Amino acid sequence: MLLDAAREAAAEAVGCRPDELTFTSSGTRAVHTGIAGALAGRRRVGRHLIVSAVEHSSVLHAAELFEAAGGTVTQVPVDRAGRVQPSAYGDALRADTALACLQSANHEVGTEQPVAEAAEACRAAGVPLLVDAAQSLGWGPVEGDWSLLTASAHKWGGPSGVGLLVVRKGVRFAPQGPVDERESGRAAGFENIPAIVAAAASLRAVRAEAAAEAVRLRELTERIRARVPGLVPDAEVVGDPARRLPGVVTFSCLYVDGEALLHELDREGFSVSSGSSCTSSTLTPSHVLRAMGVLSEGNVRVSLPAGVAEEEVERFLEVLPRVVAGVREKLGAPASEAVVREADALVVDSLGKRCPIPVIELAKVIGDVPVGGLVRVLSDDEAARLDIPAWCEMRNQEYVGEEPADQGTAYLIRRAT
Repeated sequence: MLLDAAREAAAEAVGCRPDELTFTSSGTRAVHTGIAGALAGRRRVGRHLIVSAVEHSSVLHAAELFEAAGGTVTQVPVDRAGRVQPSAYGDALRADTALACLQSANHEVGTEQPVAEAAEACRAAGVPLLVDAAQSLGWGPVEGDWSLLTASAHKWGGPSGVGLLVVRKGVRFAPQGPVDERESGRAAGFENIPAIVAAAASLRAVRAEAAAEAVRLRELTERIRARVPGLVPDAEVVGDPARRLPGVVTFSCLYVDGEALLHELDREGFSVSSGSSCTSSTLTPSHVLRAMGVLSEGNVRVSLPAGVAEEEVERFLEVLPRVVAGVREKLGAPASEAVVREADALVVDSLGKRCPIPVIELAKVIGDVPVGGLVRVLSDDEAARLDIPAWCEMRNQEYVGEEPADQGTAYLIRRAT
C-alpha cells in the first residue's frame, strides 16, 4: 500500500500514469535502464542514437557503450548559452534512428532545453524521446510529448538511492539483463520502501512551494549574474540568461584555478561547485563548458538551496572579489623567460604547465606584439584547447587556430586590439 501510494504521488507530479512509472536504485540506473531498454525495443528500426553534447555523463556513457557495440551516435551541438537549437533534433533524425535523448535542464549551467519542440519533431518521425529531468522535476512537470523520462530523488531534496523511470504506454521497450517480477521487470530486486516513500513525500512537498520559491531564487540568482562581472574583473557569467533553472548560476574567472577558488570559498563558509578545466582528479575540461565554447578555468557553480537567506547571497558577493583577488595573487605567473621572438610570431613556451598558467602567460605578452602581430602559445595541457579560444573571445583578440608542434600543440593568436 505504501509503494502504491508513493507511485501514485510521484506519477501525479510527473504527469503520467502510475503503471508507467518505475522506481530504480538511482537516477543513473534509471538513465541506463531507459536507454538500453528503448534501444533494444526498437532494434529492428535501426541502431542510431541522438544525444545533445551537454547531456549528463550517465547519458553520454550509455551512448559510448552503445557505439562500442556497433551503434551510431549523433551529438547535437549547443550554442554559447548551452542550448540546442529547436530544429536541431529534427535535422538529426534519420530513418534508422531508434532513440533520442535530451535533458530538460543542464546540470552545470542551468540552461533549460527546448524539450517540447524536440519531442514534437521526434513524435512526427515516430522516434521516442527520453528526457533526463533530474534537474528540473522538483520545479514542475516537463512539457512536451516525450516518451521516456528519468529523474533522481536527491536532486529535489529527497533521499539518495531512488530514481524514477517513466515509459509511456505504446513505447517499445525491452528490459535488458535478468529480470524479476518487481517494477514491471524493469528494476530487479526488492524496492527500498522507506526511501521511496520519502522521495514521493519530498517531491510533493517541494512542488507545493515551487512556484513561490522559484520567483525568490530567480531574483537572487539574477542579482549574482548582474553583479559578478562588475565586482570581479575578467569574469564571465555563462548559461542562458532567461531560460534557466531558478537557483543555478555559473560564472568563470580568468587567471584563477577553479579548485583553489573552491577551497578559499569553503574557508569563508560557502559550499559551491566547479566545472573547472583543472580538477584535481582528471585535469580535463568539463564537457559541458567545452561544448559551449566558454572559459573553463576558474569556473564556479552556485546552487542556491530552497530557503537560502538573502543575507547569505549578499555576503557571498561581498567575499567573492577578495577571494578571487587573493587566488590570483597567489597563483601569479612565471616570468616571461620562456618567451622567444621568431620571425613571424612571439612564442610562449607553456609546456608542462597546467591551467590557467598558459592563459596567464598569453595575457602578459599579448601587449608586446603590435596590432596584427601573432603570439604562438605552446601547451600540452588539454584545457588550453578550450581556454585559449575562450580567452580570445572575452578579450576581443583573434584566435587563428592550432598547429602541430614537436611537443604539445601550438595555439596561434593575432592581436586585434
